[in-house]
Amino acid sequence: MEIKRLFDFPYYQLEKAPREDALVTKVNGEWIKTSTASYIGQANAFSRGLLKLGIKPQDKIAIVTSNNRTEWNVADIGMQQVGAISVPMYPTLSPEDFEYILNNSESKFCVVSDAELFKKISDVKDKVSSLVAIYTFDQVEGAANWKEILDLGSDDSTQHEVESLKNLIKPSDIVTLIYTSGTTGRPKGVVLTHDNIVSNTIRSAERVPVFPPLAKSLSFLPINHVFERMLIYLYQYIGNGIYYAESIETLGENMKEVKPHVMTVVPRLVEKVYDKIYNTGSTAGGLKTKIFMWALSLVEGYDPYANHGSIFKLKHAIASKIVFSKWKEGVGGELCCMVSGSAPLAPRLNHLFWGAGIPILEGYGLTETSPVISVNKMEKGWFGIGTVGKPLTGLDVKIADDGEIMVKGPSVFSGYYKDEEKTKEVFTEDGYFKTGDIGVLENGLLKITDRKKEMFKTSGGKYIAPQVIENKFKESRFIEQVMVVGDGEKMPCAIIKPNFDVAKDFLVSKGINVSVSNEELAKDPLLIKEIQSEIDIYNQGFGHWEQIKKFELVPEEWTVDEGLLTPTLKLKRKFVLAKYQDVYNRLYDKK
Repeated sequence: MEIKRLFDFPYYQLEKAPREDALVTKVNGEWIKTSTASYIGQANAFSRGLLKLGIKPQDKIAIVTSNNRTEWNVADIGMQQVGAISVPMYPTLSPEDFEYILNNSESKFCVVSDAELFKKISDVKDKVSSLVAIYTFDQVEGAANWKEILDLGSDDSTQHEVESLKNLIKPSDIVTLIYTSGTTGRPKGVVLTHDNIVSNTIRSAERVPVFPPLAKSLSFLPINHVFERMLIYLYQYIGNGIYYAESIETLGENMKEVKPHVMTVVPRLVEKVYDKIYNTGSTAGGLKTKIFMWALSLVEGYDPYANHGSIFKLKHAIASKIVFSKWKEGVGGELCCMVSGSAPLAPRLNHLFWGAGIPILEGYGLTETSPVISVNKMEKGWFGIGTVGKPLTGLDVKIADDGEIMVKGPSVFSGYYKDEEKTKEVFTEDGYFKTGDIGVLENGLLKITDRKKEMFKTSGGKYIAPQVIENKFKESRFIEQVMVVGDGEKMPCAIIKPNFDVAKDFLVSKGINVSVSNEELAKDPLLIKEIQSEIDIYNQGFGHWEQIKKFELVPEEWTVDEGLLTPTLKLKRKFVLAKYQDVYNRLYDKK
């Protein structure tokens, strides 16, 4: 069958490679499997229930969940089949943003996962005139449950109505409104059609490695984000079973239980995994630590497609058996690759993980491009560490005179919902979407150098690309999080959250008492001196105007809950700067 609309994907799986574990969610400690046939059956019941509730094509239904789960997919396909437009939302949004999105989209229903989200939406319901009802996936006292919709549609005698509507839905029809996270003002509704996401899914599948039969995918990045959502359709397309991790906190345990063959990650997660591995290996003591450090040094600049000599191959085989096999066990033992997006991954980490036999394929895209623009492929000439691979087939990517990446093609959105002015701002006269990212094409591979919006100019007129500097500094095991600042100032400086596990080990080795708060540790002169020496080393790779002249250590981790990271773990620079305004003032001797 030919896939033209998003709801065709589960039917394609049913025809080509039906699975007993099409969708799997852990409930009360047990992995609950939903087969492809059951998935489609429930989606049809949901569609029939929505019709009985009066939902019509182009009606908007908001959906927000605290964790990825099977019910989300059932509701998603159920909405699509009757022509309803889904409005996925982040669970961490402020009440003001929930109110704005529900009003701007004119959502008729809202489906939420749990009691906490039910309360959040209930609190703004009176301010949203279009909102008729709120349904929950969990059983919540006083709330209508989504099973009421399934029950309404339990009689399949009206399935012909669903089929009639499905046949009327065109690839060019709007399927979803995805609101950007709104770090620079009110969220903008990105209008995406079936064709936008279908074309991106099928072209992305061309870059996927060959997985073994009955391969499993582990999903934990927010499903409302277009990156994870597109990959869920892709997994159905290639016949993988989809297992939903309980949370980022349980990810390690879930990897060992599921033994996935593929999963998506963001650089922050890779950094945390590596820090844990490094801390374990470096503190093992004696011969174990020496072997660990030898193995690391062996793959420091590992290139999987280089011609390695027989001596290196022998050493690598020994390191793989003694050291790297334990890394692979830690991620389940079956992982064929991880796909990284959201922000640039430090090249050093990518070299190390490839050398350890855990390939990471870095890709790039935006919500407005459905999302993938380019991604690496496990094939010589199609892969490069430090790049995001070749643009997808069918996408026209070019670099503007100022270095901005511009793209045109079937997966590029048509505009922002109810906002012609902002839509006009992001397109060129000849129809290219301006990504806001700076990059270069080298041998056909795209390399991202920075966010155009995040670049700033010093008082001396020199441009600073903060992400490049931050990524380099995070190669230091002492530096866990860092933000480069200095817009309009005479020099760039850095606010640094140290890796306190590494810091404590270091200070203990120097005979320093570490049974104090992180706030006290951040002031320790020996730690400050050590981090200064690390910065001095990394500064050598930058022009003198880019070098970090001063820094301050802060004790708190920057998190999503604190509003300092986006749900995909990117820095919210404006909010980090606001939190540390006093630190910034000290760096620049301001009163």
